[in-house]
Amino acid sequence: AEDGIRDLVRSRGLGDVYKRQVDHGTFAIDHGVKRWGETVDVSPHAGHQYSNKAPGSSMLAVPGYLALKAATAVVAGRPPTLAEAFWICRLTTGVLPSLLFLLLLARYLARVLPGPTAAGPRRATLAIYALGSMALTYSVLFISHQLAAVCAGTAWLCAAEVIDDPRRSARWMLAAGFAAGAAPLCDYQGLFALVPVAVWASIGLWRARRGPAPFVWAALGAAAPIALLLVYHDVCFGSPLTTGYAASQHFAMYHQRGFLGMDELRLTALVGSTVSGDNGLIVLCPALLLALPGWWVLIRRGRRDLAALSAAVAAVYLLFISSIVFWRGGWQMGPRYITAMLPFLVPAIAIAIEAVRARSALRAVALGLGGVGIAIYAGSVIGFPHFPEKFHNPVWEVTARLWRGGLAGPNLGRALGLPMVASLIVYAALIAAVWLPVLLAGRGEGERDGGDRDGAGDAARAPTGWRAPRAWLGAGAALAFTVAILLA
Repeated sequence: AEDGIRDLVRSRGLGDVYKRQVDHGTFAIDHGVKRWGETVDVSPHAGHQYSNKAPGSSMLAVPGYLALKAATAVVAGRPPTLAEAFWICRLTTGVLPSLLFLLLLARYLARVLPGPTAAGPRRATLAIYALGSMALTYSVLFISHQLAAVCAGTAWLCAAEVIDDPRRSARWMLAAGFAAGAAPLCDYQGLFALVPVAVWASIGLWRARRGPAPFVWAALGAAAPIALLLVYHDVCFGSPLTTGYAASQHFAMYHQRGFLGMDELRLTALVGSTVSGDNGLIVLCPALLLALPGWWVLIRRGRRDLAALSAAVAAVYLLFISSIVFWRGGWQMGPRYITAMLPFLVPAIAIAIEAVRARSALRAVALGLGGVGIAIYAGSVIGFPHFPEKFHNPVWEVTARLWRGGLAGPNLGRALGLPMVASLIVYAALIAAVWLPVLLAGRGEGERDGGDRDGAGDAARAPTGWRAPRAWLGAGAALAFTVAILLA
């Protein structure tokens, strides 16, 4: 109980940033610290207290908070409650940007994997990323990891538009540059994805003979968010190059070791961040393993550039999380510091699923792995989207225990007056409504091709799609594989 109260106080103290910007025109959170107490997430400087986090998400929350403040004043004659303010912050800095990014990602996947036979694998991959990975957790919390992932991913996808389509205006690179600059503005480690992206984009633009214009537009786009970050550092911490972590009394000792806290590779950190039962990336989202064969398929199909970019981003973040002193970032659902890596694995995962769509057993395994992530992440977010460090198997010790007790956090069903258990049932039905059609999608448009031509008439009359017995058998196999992994 004390841990839960402490976490709530921490969130409230940090949540004061956007309110102070709006109500008092300052980045200082002295009022919040006085009310909720000082925590490790606060950095003192020049007699004031500031958040040690990158400021992008709190800045993006300001327009939504202003709208909410005006609405509650008109409708209820009062300022927003803390719950209302946090809800609008989560919506505007997490949910909406993630939904828009999914549309952009779906557009790109349709170009990498065109045709109706690839529609099922594309939908499956998007569902796995959106509902079965850290993208879900940090899109519904007022925590900036997913917002930084959206920014880094948007920079990549906008640059891809210019590289892949010679008709696309170089001005698209203005958006790519702005998104790239916004990534570290929202979360400092978002910067690490941009190094491979910059190398990949430079090579791609050079091969496409696009000239210097895309680089100029990208630089112009990146200038504003980078300048904003540097000004924020100068105003709050006395120097454009002094981050909130460096100014923190609690974290300065770590940042003084090596480069920004990265001093040596640690096997413990790598294992704990990837395959550990309490927080491992692969344990909680095993579908990410599909990126390994996906890279090989991309290379075989002539997309060495995409395979290299995806693998490079993964390598950079795995090296980062393995070398940073404070790699175990408190309560989390997976190694949250590398959330920005995940969008870059999506094409490799999609092409791996597409490559086995006609092989029933392998398809069941691939979708079964995706189902594990959806069960864990979607199942946990509705209850308590944080795994305390003291639990060795939090999926069963926290998430399953909450479900057995019929306990849920605040959600739309409860807001509409449903009992807690009923809200859980409705939520589970909504998740199933997204995932079950993916499992029943079959092997694609061409699954009836081949075979005995004399049976063509029978094949034409046979049920197809979700009505086909084979589709239900495949879905059952995938679900059985999911359950087996969860029980193991």
